[in-house]
Amino acid sequence: MQRARYVRLYTDSRGETHFEDLEVPLTPQEFAPADVPLNMAKFLPVNSSFWLGGPGEWAGDVPRPASKRQIFCTVQGEYEITASDGDVRCFPAGSVLFFDDIHGKGHLTRITNKKGTLVFAVSIAEEKTGNNNI
Repeated sequence: MQRARYVRLYTDSRGETHFEDLEVPLTPQEFAPADVPLNMAKFLPVNSSFWLGGPGEWAGDVPRPASKRQIFCTVQGEYEITASDGDVRCFPAGSVLFFDDIHGKGHLTRITNKKGTLVFAVSIAEEKTGNNNI
């Protein structure tokens, strides 16, 4: 069974941020009429999408939580996130990060290549119930 893998950055009950490796199983579903089914899975409801580019010298030197729940899909370059628990991870092109740390101590961000980074970002819709659909 094919799976989509991503990293979630979240805040615990003490306000500390941590990384969590997650995956979503994909199941065959009709995608294009009269064609072979493709592997798919519902994920999270979204509000909007946007492109975000940062120069190579950009570094978030002050820890902060995410401004909103969002997913970053790295298209070019690479950036590094430091969680408040001290764990550090790099997110190169092809990686997916779900920012779910909208309160607490936050995280640090640093672009790690000279040419800068480009991400395709998706803003997650507000939850209407307690279910986050993950």
